[in-house]
Amino acid sequence: MCYGYWKAKVHEEPACFDLFFRKNPFHGEFTVFAGLEDCLRFVQNFRFSKSDIDYLRSILPTSSEDEFFEYLQSLDCSNIRIHAPPEGSVVFPKVPLITVEGPLAIAQLLETTFLNLVNYASLVATNAARFRQVSGEKIELLEFGLRRAQGPNGGLTASKYCYVGGFDATSNLLAGKLFGIPVKGTQAHSFVTAFSSAKDLKIRQIKHASEDKMVDIFELSRAKVDYLFDNMNWGASKEEVSEGELAAFCAYAIAFPTTFLALIDTYDVLRSGVINFCAVSLALYDIGYHALGVRIDSGDLSYQSKELRSRFRQVSKLHEDLAWFENVKIVASNDIDEDTITSLNEQQHDITSFGVGTHLVTCRKQPALGCVYKLVAVSGQAKIKLSQEVAKISIPGRKKCYRIYSKVGHNIIDLMMLHDEDEPQVDKQILCRHPFEESKRAYAIPAKVERLDLCFWADGELQQKLPTLQEIRKHVKSSINLLRPDHRRMLNPTPYKVSVSEKLYQFLHDHWLQHAPIGLLY
Repeated sequence: MCYGYWKAKVHEEPACFDLFFRKNPFHGEFTVFAGLEDCLRFVQNFRFSKSDIDYLRSILPTSSEDEFFEYLQSLDCSNIRIHAPPEGSVVFPKVPLITVEGPLAIAQLLETTFLNLVNYASLVATNAARFRQVSGEKIELLEFGLRRAQGPNGGLTASKYCYVGGFDATSNLLAGKLFGIPVKGTQAHSFVTAFSSAKDLKIRQIKHASEDKMVDIFELSRAKVDYLFDNMNWGASKEEVSEGELAAFCAYAIAFPTTFLALIDTYDVLRSGVINFCAVSLALYDIGYHALGVRIDSGDLSYQSKELRSRFRQVSKLHEDLAWFENVKIVASNDIDEDTITSLNEQQHDITSFGVGTHLVTCRKQPALGCVYKLVAVSGQAKIKLSQEVAKISIPGRKKCYRIYSKVGHNIIDLMMLHDEDEPQVDKQILCRHPFEESKRAYAIPAKVERLDLCFWADGELQQKLPTLQEIRKHVKSSINLLRPDHRRMLNPTPYKVSVSEKLYQFLHDHWLQHAPIGLLY
């Protein structure tokens, strides 16, 4: 396409492209905009290297002219302008996420990269935000998706934007290193099954937290097993408690005495795992350490969490110093999705943390957001893309975009206007129209008006200070909270209104009729 523009001598014509999507994902009514900084960093460094040019020469037809490759070598994004909402904003269908203005050819060249950077980032950030919505604010959400992600780059992007969307930590250490995301994790079943008996525990000594002495953690833990059976009814016999599992927990406790969190479903959660965890935790407490909790990765998560909490309460009553034991963490994993969490909520589970992987990073409910990049103007002339599907008709021309808020503080409608129209005024009534359905229209009286299309790139440099990942994360939360609850709900949410001004409505329909072919009946 770039060569075609160049050959036709229209490559320097001023153009405008809109990047937008047509439908919110996951049957919801909001989307989280993400990937803007990645796009801006790309345009900052946009260049064709010598090896790029050599490769292009080898694959383009031999008739391609040398002057074109010289043109490519001179390209950068100094003549490009980029407008967008702040990253982390809640966004809606048809409203441009990114508007690109500049020479036609270079603006066209940005299409695939921008779509790649925005589509998945926005999709997975939205997915993460939905998990946060259904879980509630008090639940810890851990992203465990790297091993299920679509390749290493997909895994890294997922970790970054799941954190933006509301997750608390990741198991991906590279994401922690690069982005400053908190990292958390525990052992896998293989660590537990690596120990078959006490003989496999080569090192048993652990240093006391506050005294200058070493303690045999295995012998102390085995004594705690006896203590627990003497003082509580576990509904199991000592013979059912796995010695290999106890040895594995001791090995892990020696390695991580201050962050001991055990995977307890390798053999039997209630007849072995929880007993061994409590024994090792009590042993650690005797020498000055506090265990964090347990993870369960199979079975009836609701039932098990309640049974575990009941046992932790019983342990907490064995001695007044053990009151803390009642509140140790219960982390649940095992193919968690939105529906699982909803069901667990209805069952009033006792889980404190969810570890989510596959359904989060692969966005199994909807694998793509479907952003598109459409030409809306060239040389001051509006352009429209028509379709027999009305939803796929583009809105022509350079536009301004505004968010209108009600008196109670919720945003109630997004409004697109022609670029030369006066902006909406607070307390001044404005007619808002559905882009394509004539009968759908309403007057809005703004209590607050927010401009959405801010300039982020012009004259070859950033025009605004880019927020940190933490700031984007906070903006996601505040932006979602400004939505009415009926727009945020998981089941049958109320559609959010996206509209155009009266002038843009007439402009759109004039272009539609002007370019739509007239059928012939005979």
